Amino acid sequence: AESPAQAPDQLALADWLLAHPALVGGGDSAALTRFAGRQAVIAADIQEKSHLALAMLDGTGVERHVLIRGSSHNPGELAPRRLPEAIFGADQAPITTGSGRLEWAERLLSARDPFAPRVIVNRVWHHLMGRGLVASVDNFGALGERPTHPELLDYLARRFVADGWSLKRLVHTIMTSATYRMASAADPAQDAQDPDNRLLHRAFLQRLEGEAIRDAILAVSGRLDPTPYGPAVPIHLTDFLEGRGRPESGPVDGNGRRSIYLSISRNFLSPMMIAFDAPIPFNSMGRRAISNVPAQALILLNDPFVAEQAERWAKRPGAPAGSDARLDMMYVQAFARPPLPAERAAALGFLAAEEPGKEPGVRAWSALAHALFTTKEFIFIP
Repeated sequence: AESPAQAPDQLALADWLLAHPALVGGGDSAALTRFAGRQAVIAADIQEKSHLALAMLDGTGVERHVLIRGSSHNPGELAPRRLPEAIFGADQAPITTGSGRLEWAERLLSARDPFAPRVIVNRVWHHLMGRGLVASVDNFGALGERPTHPELLDYLARRFVADGWSLKRLVHTIMTSATYRMASAADPAQDAQDPDNRLLHRAFLQRLEGEAIRDAILAVSGRLDPTPYGPAVPIHLTDFLEGRGRPESGPVDGNGRRSIYLSISRNFLSPMMIAFDAPIPFNSMGRRAISNVPAQALILLNDPFVAEQAERWAKRPGAPAGSDARLDMMYVQAFARPPLPAERAAALGFLAAEEPGKEPGVRAWSALAHALFTTKEFIFIP
């Protein structure tokens, strides 16, 4: 281009000439050939460096007929494009252009419609508290559960919108509340009146997700790599994970990467994640199942990843001299508290029994570390 101002027009002309080679000598022009070759090089360079991808294009608006009994051969009355009446009511402005996706987004996020902020506020509450104000986080319809605190849900939804739809401010608001900071200890009198804790007279006892348990084990052992981003790490495949299309197995500890960076193969799922109720990656799931089954204790007892990290914890640099001081450090690392007198006595007795007559070595401390990993306090938020 001779000047930046002329570049768009000249590029458009060059593109048009490439599309109509017959107008410039039947396509065998030397200049045209050179230009086409240069275009291929530039296109390849753009494809290699570009981080953009086509995600969605808006389609043309098409009115459809209601199909009687679902049969395409028996069309009924014409159903104009519109949004669900259950959410937006029967009195809606018609959709005149495009597919209606833009209108859907604009109406869903309009200031007068509380539906979207209610849903996201409820989901954040669910993840922080253990149960949503509407327990059926995926179903706000007639078949879903009623909100236990509808006024609170509306208050948080209005505040969320007023704060510019900021999730950070919403999380801060909930986590600094007296409700969030309550203990989970049961009160017999209150439990008798509210046995399901629907009125939130105490905090819910929450078990960590499988991913968080794995990350906690890596953090305590000193193996956790907190580096953000980067490629996924293949999961470690045991000898029992066999079948067609078996991918390459990854390292036992996943290179120390957080669980969010572990790859997922739908036919070869991590046994540890499955035991701790990680969702099957076939459909969306707003609320995970929470179980307390023997398979979880067996995974923590026998999984090679847990055993490897227990030994690594026993060898972790910086451990103080003396069994008492080292035991205190391990309890603080695992539970953020020192051991109780009964726990101290039991742990010291365990170490002495592992290697009688001498100072505890790596084998004894590894066994104790492994035992701490399997405790309820390690995998539950008290």
